[in-house]
Amino acid sequence: MGRFIQIVEVGPRDGLQNEKAVLEPAVRADFVQRLEAAGAQRIEAVSFVHPKYVPQMAGAEEVMAALPPAEGHSRIGLVLNGKGYDRALGTSVDEVNVAMSATDGFGLKNQGLDVDQQVQMLSDIMAGRANASGAPGATPKLTATLSCVWGCPFDGEVSIEQVSELVARVAALGVEEIGLADTIGVGDPWSVTKKVEAARKAAPDATLRLHFHDTRNTGLANAYAGIEAGIDILDASVGGIGGCPFAPGATGNIATEDLVYMLERAGFSTGYDLNQLIEIARWIGERIDRPVRSALVRSGSFPRTLG
Repeated sequence: MGRFIQIVEVGPRDGLQNEKAVLEPAVRADFVQRLEAAGAQRIEAVSFVHPKYVPQMAGAEEVMAALPPAEGHSRIGLVLNGKGYDRALGTSVDEVNVAMSATDGFGLKNQGLDVDQQVQMLSDIMAGRANASGAPGATPKLTATLSCVWGCPFDGEVSIEQVSELVARVAALGVEEIGLADTIGVGDPWSVTKKVEAARKAAPDATLRLHFHDTRNTGLANAYAGIEAGIDILDASVGGIGGCPFAPGATGNIATEDLVYMLERAGFSTGYDLNQLIEIARWIGERIDRPVRSALVRSGSFPRTLG
C-alpha cells in the first residue's frame, strides 16, 4: 500500500448544514453508520449550534445517543463557543472541533466574535480542560479549524501573515491539530502551497488538516497541492454536499468519492470502499431530494465494477 491519506468525512455535519432538507436525528445517525461501514475512521457527526440558526443540526444529542460504540472510529462534534463545548461534553463524542475564523468579518457573522474574542474563547476552553478532573482520556480530543483561510465573503483577501499569526496563537494554546479551511472555495493550488508552508513554520509541532470547498472547481487541485506539500489529513463530504449558511455563495465540499478515486488511482491508500461511497452518495441525494454533485456518482469508478 502507498502513503496513507486520512480523509475526515464531514457529510453529516458540513454536508447537511446548508441543505434545505432537515433530516431527523435517526436518519443522520444512520448516515454516520453507513459512512463508517464504508471506511470512515474519523467523521464529523454533529454540530452543537443553536437550532434557531442552523435547524439542520438540531438534535445533536439525539444523534449521538443513537450511535452505538464503534471501536476504531472517532465521532467529532463541531462547536462555536464554550456553550457548545459544554453540550458536547455531555455526549459520547470522541473529538471536539472548535470552529474559528481567520477574519473578523466572518467571525462576527458566524459566531458573533472577532478574531481576538475567538482566541480568548478557545483559551477559556483550553483552561477548563486543563483544570478538569476525572480519569485520563475522559475529555474528548480537541482540534480547531480556521475558516476563510483563503478568502472571506465579508473582508475579502486573507493574507499569509493573518493566517500565520492566528495559527501560531492557536498552537500556543496547546491545540495539536489545526485545520485550514477554504470556506468559500477561492483558493488555488499555488496559494495552498504557500499557506501550508507558512502555517507549518508558525506551528512546527502541530498537525495540519485541510478543508476545501469546490465552489469554483478547484477543490481537487487544491487537495493535490496540499498532499504534495506534505499534508496527510483532508476533510471531504460524500456526494460533494455542503456549504456554509453564513457564507454567501459557499457551495459543497470536495466529494469524498472523487477524492478517494483520485488518490487511490495514484497509488495512495485511504481505507475507503469506493463503491460503497458511491452508493451512499446516491442514498443521501435521495434523502435531501436533489442530485449530488460528485463526478463519481455520474460516471462510476474505473475500472468499472458497478452495474
